[in-house]
Amino acid sequence: MDGYLNEQYFVNYLNGKKIKDLNIMYLDLIENIFPNINNEDKIKVWKNPFSQKTDIFIKINNIKKRISIKSGIKNSVHVEPISEFIHFLIENNIEKKYIISYLKYHYADGTTNGSGIKRVSISEYKKTNQEEIDLLNKRLNNNNLISKAIERFVLRGNNDIYEIDALIYGVSNDFIFITKKEIKEIINKKINLYSTGIHFGPLSCQPMNRCLNYNPKYEKNRFCVQIKWYSLFDDILEHKNDLLIKKCQNSNPSAKNVAQKNL
Repeated sequence: MDGYLNEQYFVNYLNGKKIKDLNIMYLDLIENIFPNINNEDKIKVWKNPFSQKTDIFIKINNIKKRISIKSGIKNSVHVEPISEFIHFLIENNIEKKYIISYLKYHYADGTTNGSGIKRVSISEYKKTNQEEIDLLNKRLNNNNLISKAIERFVLRGNNDIYEIDALIYGVSNDFIFITKKEIKEIINKKINLYSTGIHFGPLSCQPMNRCLNYNPKYEKNRFCVQIKWYSLFDDILEHKNDLLIKKCQNSNPSAKNVAQKNL
């Protein structure tokens, strides 16, 4: 479904409703992000007119929350010019040799500025440069930088001063969600994830388009960095399942096997 239309469906369902009128999916979302609500409270919802991490705003009792909505299978969570991305790395004390390594990976044309004549696919580039990629990933995946990456790529972006409060995955009649706290937990838990590509935990980092066919229509996309969370749906499910297992263990330790069998 078109992302803009999907967001509007969420607005249409929630806006003007009272808490008592929500179905169980929406009630679970609202109760997780709003403190001290009651059944008679009325909900106000509207779309964000700007291109930011926040897609919709939800307001109850003068408390406003910011929500990001995703529904694809290869979820792009962030795009920015490569110059801004490199500045982000420099600001976070990433050494010059690693920045050069990223630029070589990004363009895959033998240069660090995209001016090379022969461009190769990422699979071709990895055949002779995997060791250098692995060293760069080891440098990028540390607790401090991952924290900054989560804020920039998922929670706040580089054009807003506010972070989202929750992320919804799905469509208006079938979705799951995670809070800001859970987003941080999920990504931090996967710092040591191995990937043959450049990544920040489960967040893959790549050019928006490698433009191997030299199509002028997409040439400008070579100079943008795109962050994708390919495993978003699976990571949310894994997190929710872990919570369910822990809940079962806390209430009845012998129920662990039963819970795992039912997931």
